[in-house]
Amino acid sequence: MFNFDKTNEIIEKKSKFYGFLIENASLEKINEAIDFLRKEYKKATHICYACRITSPFCEKAVDDGEPSGTAGRPILSVLQKRGVQDVCVLIVRYFGGVKLGAGGLVRIYTKVTSDLLK
Repeated sequence: MFNFDKTNEIIEKKSKFYGFLIENASLEKINEAIDFLRKEYKKATHICYACRITSPFCEKAVDDGEPSGTAGRPILSVLQKRGVQDVCVLIVRYFGGVKLGAGGLVRIYTKVTSDLLK
């Protein structure tokens, strides 16, 4: 069991988005969280994430099969705009059968991230 600092859930056009926040993130903690989520949410369509770590410096955005730049990059953009560091946001998506389009994906990944950081 991995303990996340904060979680949330949003349903958009039958797709389910589960957000997870790791504070005081390290590369090791992030890898543990990803492994946990892949086991816990085996049937998930995507596990997208972004992180900002100060030591060793790392900014990473992963779309995990979503169209390029529609998931990881919007998550990272919110982290950068809020100025948070040593943080990782992971979002698990179950596809609901209705395509959201690039703009819809950017909007929902941004919203899930913003809600987690409130």
